[in-house]
Amino acid sequence: MLRRLHWIVLRRLPGPFFGWLGTLMFLLLMQFLIRWLPEIAGKGIPVSVIVELIAYNLAYMVVLAVPMSVLLAALMAFGELAESQYYTVIKSTGISFGQIVWPALVVAALLMGGMLYFNNVMLPEANHRARQLWSDIRGKRPGFELRPGIFYEDMEDYSILVQDRPPGTNKLIDVTIYDYTQGRDRQAVIKAERGVIESSAGGARLTLTLRNGEMHRPLPPDANNQSERYERLTFDRHRIRFTLSNVVFRRSESEETARSTRTMRTPRLLDTLDSLKTERDARYQTLYERTQDELSPSVAADTSAPAPVAPAHPSSYLALADLDADARRSVVSPAVQRARSAQSAIQNIRRDTEWQSRRIRSYQVEFYKKFSIALACLIFMVVGAPLGLALRRGGLATIGAVALGIFMLYWITLVQGEKLSERGFFPPWLGMWIANLLMSGAGLWLILYVVLDLGATPPLRRRLWEWLRSLRS
Repeated sequence: MLRRLHWIVLRRLPGPFFGWLGTLMFLLLMQFLIRWLPEIAGKGIPVSVIVELIAYNLAYMVVLAVPMSVLLAALMAFGELAESQYYTVIKSTGISFGQIVWPALVVAALLMGGMLYFNNVMLPEANHRARQLWSDIRGKRPGFELRPGIFYEDMEDYSILVQDRPPGTNKLIDVTIYDYTQGRDRQAVIKAERGVIESSAGGARLTLTLRNGEMHRPLPPDANNQSERYERLTFDRHRIRFTLSNVVFRRSESEETARSTRTMRTPRLLDTLDSLKTERDARYQTLYERTQDELSPSVAADTSAPAPVAPAHPSSYLALADLDADARRSVVSPAVQRARSAQSAIQNIRRDTEWQSRRIRSYQVEFYKKFSIALACLIFMVVGAPLGLALRRGGLATIGAVALGIFMLYWITLVQGEKLSERGFFPPWLGMWIANLLMSGAGLWLILYVVLDLGATPPLRRRLWEWLRSLRS
């Protein structure tokens, strides 16, 4: 009986889970394309590179979509179980809520284990490669493309205007080139009736051969002539070579880009965190020693010294009591300079330690977040199973609205906890686990609601009101 019941429950989970996972991934992918495709288009990026970039960014979409798909699948599966009165019949046979739900919790725990591996190993690597690929794409200028009647100005030190370019050929008609290699104030103007453009080195170099043209350029003063001169040259053929290294897309090496908190695997993240803590502690020790040396010098006690006498000159400090005004100034002035130097050093060390503390908090937040989001798969099953039985509906509209509200509350709490933890308002572990703690509390209350069948009893306020009325009578 129980085995058949477990099979019925488990059979209802995969369909909604994968259906919602595909839907959510599609929506997140469309959001990504709408946001970033205009920045990619028009740069001559190979299609394979664009597909690779999208594949790397699918990793963060999986992190968002999987927990919500678990919640939706649990709501739909157990909602249909209650809507079809199946749960009522099961409950009447004496089978408890725990006996029904534990196979689904095992599946959610396995999924949580998979997400732990994904968040700690695959997601950082995908983030690193996506970030590196974004850097390569943003460093590439739009491809070389001459359009008739429009100046091409994406080439360094040159502006090119072509009046006509026959389609499908490399011939140019009525070419005008502004050459700024000698500076904007000494620009040269080259005009030609026609030209031919050829590429080499995989498009990294261009050779432009001009025919029947002339060049106009100013000449700087020389030893023989101190005045500005103007030169006009005519030519039958003139060749210009251009370098387009910033136009051709080139991939950087895998480890050229430094890794941030979101691109580090967990072992490296922990090693960096330990290094930062050690460095911060060393700075604190340096601050303590500097303060002791500068402001609290050790003075050996002299037991044979006579008892202090009344000062011959008025002074606020006993050590300066026996000194005249000039001697006091000669002592106080270096001491004040040393105190100011010590104050400046202390402030610098304090700023450095504060910056290191912020970095340490950001690393701790990222560490706890990897585990917190993975645990959400299990927590959402704990919330979704009793909530689906309590709603007694398996329809898309109701389930979708409830799941969206729960997930928005969870995600807003998680994001705000992350920001407040990085700013030092909360401990990093609390900021990253507070959303899970709230959802766990809600799940436990829902389990009690279903197990105790509170939906069939009068509301608490009504029972409280009736109890007060009974006391009056």
